[in-house]
Amino acid sequence: MNKQDVSPDAPAHTPGTSKGEEKAKDEGKEPGRDETGKGRTARDSTSINPEDREPIDPKMPNMPPA
Repeated sequence: MNKQDVSPDAPAHTPGTSKGEEKAKDEGKEPGRDETGKGRTARDSTSINPEDREPIDPKMPNMPPA
């Protein structure tokens, strides 16, 4: 049997390191990550050139990739 990398009594969280959701609460959401209602924006899904990933016609719904 291999030697364990971590002891079983080691803490699961490093003190002083905040979680992602705590950062959003403290600093606010990143630009472009808004509640848009029924769909999500391209910025939420890809963050890669989100302005190029929006629907061609403004009347079309936002249907970002899974």
